[in-house]
Amino acid sequence: MQNVRTLEDLQTATEILQDYYAVTHIVYHWVNSVGERFGAGTYSSEWVDRYLEKDYLRMDPVIFGCFQRFNPVDWKQLDWSTKAARAFLKEAIEYGVGNQGYTIPIRGPNGQFALFTASHTCSDEQWEDFIKTNGRDMMIIAHEINKAVLEFDKIGVAPPCATLSPRELSAITCIAKGFSRAQAAEELKISEHTLRVYIEAARHKLGALNTTHAVARALSSGIIVV
Repeated sequence: MQNVRTLEDLQTATEILQDYYAVTHIVYHWVNSVGERFGAGTYSSEWVDRYLEKDYLRMDPVIFGCFQRFNPVDWKQLDWSTKAARAFLKEAIEYGVGNQGYTIPIRGPNGQFALFTASHTCSDEQWEDFIKTNGRDMMIIAHEINKAVLEFDKIGVAPPCATLSPRELSAITCIAKGFSRAQAAEELKISEHTLRVYIEAARHKLGALNTTHAVARALSSGIIVV
């Protein structure tokens, strides 16, 4: 965790943690001091696209529940009583997120807010044992990752909105050419998870609702040419 220097390092770290702790997913999501949102983790591309398409960020019980807390949260402690929340959870499970989750809220300088999450598919008893065994590790890892992100994210310095990094440009260009995610990842010699990191970064910078919208904006503004 202390060697995380780039977004690609962060993505790799989540994949290593997923394997090490034998959980379904590890995800890190943050909002920096200028309001930019970003995430890295092992959720499937299908779930990420669905989440963005439905704009679940506006009602996600995990985000809203953790925003009001400072201590780690077992998802069972959250309010799932509304019809919308139950439907969201059902769909998340169908997309492979898992029926259990443990999220650590983190607050940094200048309004930075982050969430570190481990999720899994197992019984309540098995999940309680996991938290008892690994909860302290999760806390340490969450704060180590956040500390590293604060270094390379340069909190307080707002980048030009539509300035994409070379990797982000390459990722969006591949998608614009009609490559599948697997083909684009192979072309760029990176994993599909890492590809998603760059696509999501580009999408946020372009103010796009989804990947298709990001490609359209990049093409119409001349940022990429295919």
